[in-house]
Amino acid sequence: MKISVDQTKCCGSGMCVLTDPDLFDQNDEDGTVVLLTEHPDAGHEATAKEAASLCPAGAITIS
Repeated sequence: MKISVDQTKCCGSGMCVLTDPDLFDQNDEDGTVVLLTEHPDAGHEATAKEAASLCPAGAITIS
């Protein structure tokens, strides 16, 4: 699994951070998503997919 983020789409809602703070953080300046790891271990796959589905801007993709 690979996580990608498009910071230009991010609206800073923070749903990703609330869903899995081990994978996502927010930029202190503008609140946009910061990806902490592109390739999560198996224990984070479900929450990564959930974060992508909850993102109101569609800024997170899973492949």
